[in-house]
Amino acid sequence: MGWNSWDCYGTTVTEAEVIANAEFMAEHLLRFGWDTIVVDIDWADPTARSHGYNADAPLHLDAYGRLIPDPDRFPSSAGGAGFGPLAARVHELGLRFGIHTMRGIPRRAVAQNLPILGTDAKASDVADATNACEWNPDMLGLDHTDPAAQAYYDSTLALYAEWGVDFIKADDMLWPYQAADVEAYAAAIRTSGRDIVLSLSPGRDLSLERLDHLRGHADMWRICDDLWDQWVDVEANFARFARWAPFAGAEGWPDGDMLPLGRIGIRAERGEPRDDRLTPDERVTLLTLWIIARSPLMIGGDLPSSDPATIALFQNADVLAVLQRSTRNREVFREGALVLWAADGEDGERYAAAFNLGSQPMDAVLDAGDIGFPASGVATELWTGREVPLEPVAVQSAAARGVAPGSAAVRVALPPHGAALLRI
Repeated sequence: MGWNSWDCYGTTVTEAEVIANAEFMAEHLLRFGWDTIVVDIDWADPTARSHGYNADAPLHLDAYGRLIPDPDRFPSSAGGAGFGPLAARVHELGLRFGIHTMRGIPRRAVAQNLPILGTDAKASDVADATNACEWNPDMLGLDHTDPAAQAYYDSTLALYAEWGVDFIKADDMLWPYQAADVEAYAAAIRTSGRDIVLSLSPGRDLSLERLDHLRGHADMWRICDDLWDQWVDVEANFARFARWAPFAGAEGWPDGDMLPLGRIGIRAERGEPRDDRLTPDERVTLLTLWIIARSPLMIGGDLPSSDPATIALFQNADVLAVLQRSTRNREVFREGALVLWAADGEDGERYAAAFNLGSQPMDAVLDAGDIGFPASGVATELWTGREVPLEPVAVQSAAARGVAPGSAAVRVALPPHGAALLRI
């Protein structure tokens, strides 16, 4: 649970903006479990801009071909300090510090043929131009038949560990699936001696057949491409989470991508400065799905300038308890516009989420048995605190059509693209 700079600042985030979001998180969100601050892509590029990447960008490198922060945007990194001072500031706030990295080795390191730390090899010896990232111009692939390729990753992770990095979003790993790089990167983290969370991206077209390999080498992995503030992106993740959520747990976490909520697009890849374009009901639906599916949560909006009503969604302790302490999270029903999920609590609670994917309001009458609820009692809708009685049904009736005799009717009004999250 944390914040990532991509949705609001794209490739251009500054140290001051990172600190402002970290201070806001520490004051307003840490007590609810939000604890990680992540600097996304191109922190080494002094020419970074909105809406895309720069070919042949003059990335800052050290003598061993490792990316280092742009000192103009990250002044505390000057003099070889790297992200160490910024990480220390984030740690002082009680938070964890993360960065984005790319698979491979910088093209500029290869062009300069810089040495690889701890070896006699040079960057050109290990570069693989046939396996370069297709959407970012900065990097070439690595030839993992050469042991110096592993040494290069080891050297970068040693540097990040020295800085105090706690979380790495490693990109261009999953589309297409780069098994050798995933394994090499995980090995480099182990060699670094620091406990660093490894998050893999971008997740487009990710197959469940990769599950064992992902669990063996990463802590979390994206299950979709970049998600933005449009309903079509949110709706597409219903099917993906239905596949992946049953496998979420201590062995690894399927990740539905960042939450494009609040003030985004300030200097981002997609769109202009704006409050996110989702409706209030769609925001609740997005969060409810990510939470009932137990996805990692990374807020994409600039926290200090986001609307207080949006911030309040991140401060609902009862809702976040479902993310933090539920098990057996699963889709149990999908017919037409109605989708139901269920989960178990650690102290005997039962949770259910009802979603209306349609564009018209829905007065849903749920069968308690379909969501694992008992045949009587009172549930609580966790977003509003409203009590929802479970109405016992003795015989079939028009008022509770489709509810089995001996079960209970659970009546839930769902707005278009809306959701309810129930606990009993």
